[in-house]
This record gives sequence, structure tokens and C-alpha cells, in this order.
Amino acid sequence: MSVQERKERERAARERLIVATARELAEQQGWDAVTTRLLAERIEYSQPVLYSHFRGKREIIGAVTLEGAAEMAAALRAATSAADGPRSRVTALARAYLDFAERNPAVYDAMFQLDGGLAFAREDTPEPLKDAFAALLESLREVAGDGVRPGLFTEVFWASLHGLATLTQAGRLPPEDAGHRVELLVDRLAVV
Repeated sequence: MSVQERKERERAARERLIVATARELAEQQGWDAVTTRLLAERIEYSQPVLYSHFRGKREIIGAVTLEGAAEMAAALRAATSAADGPRSRVTALARAYLDFAERNPAVYDAMFQLDGGLAFAREDTPEPLKDAFAALLESLREVAGDGVRPGLFTEVFWASLHGLATLTQAGRLPPEDAGHRVELLVDRLAVV
């Protein structure tokens, strides 16, 4: 291994450490607690080292967003791959989405509430974000209904899931009805 390869590997490891530490801090204390000073202290590197990877908190949130989108896409695909038939796939998709949001509230906030400097729904949207949408579209395409564009249907279904996730996270919806909400969403929106 060359010196350059070793340096690149070390740099990538530092970057993963910064992102993992930011996620951990955000999950424990919220995004307000994630500062470059505290991150540098936690990872035991100087702030200039941190700034050599990310220009600031916004870029760190962007990195967490990309990582979270990849994880969400994998979780959605895993849940739907085991389901049999369109209705069970859509139900599994909805449950997996809401479970991801519940298990990863700070990552979910980074993805959909905070400014990570990333473009959504544009040509220059990063691949992990496109792939997370594609993971939704794959299961929802077949239940959009006649004459309904699958992408548009996916946006509406996703918006419904996002509303349920954020209202639940904020304590605005009683948790005991979570399963019934998923059933109602699937029954009323999906043509199965």
C-alpha cells in the first residue's frame, strides 16, 4: 500500500468517525448540541482537522442525510422483499418507513427537517436521495391506480408517511393507533 492510499484510507476513516459522532450526539442530545467544537473534542482531533473534512455543521448534516437515505432505502427494500403481494408490500413499506423514523429521529430530522445543503427532486439530487425515493416508488408503482402517475402517487404517499412520522415524533398522535393509521393509509390511498 502506498503512502497516498494509506492517507486516503485514514481520511475516509476520520470522515466516518465525524459523521458517526455527529449522529450519536444528535440522537442523544439533539442537533443543537452538535457543534464543531464539541465534535472535535469528542473525536479527539482539532477543529481545523474537522474543517478539512466539512466546512461546517451544514455539510455534516448533509453527510448524515446521505447516509440515512442509504440506510432507509435498504430498510424499505428489505421489508418489502419479504412481503407477498401488492397490499402486503405497501403495508410493509409503510411500517418500515415509520419504524426507521422512530428508531432514528435525529437522522430523520437531518434528512427532512434540517438544511444539509442538498438538492431534492432536481437533476443534481445526490444518488442516495434518488435511491431512497426509488425504494418507495418500487412498491408504490403497482398500486397508484389507473391514470395516476406513479411518481406523483409516491410523492403523496410519502408525504402522508412523513406527516405520520413527524406528528408521532412530536407526540401529537397517540402511539396505540399507529397500526390502524398504516392500515387506513393503505386502504384509502393504495389501489390493491
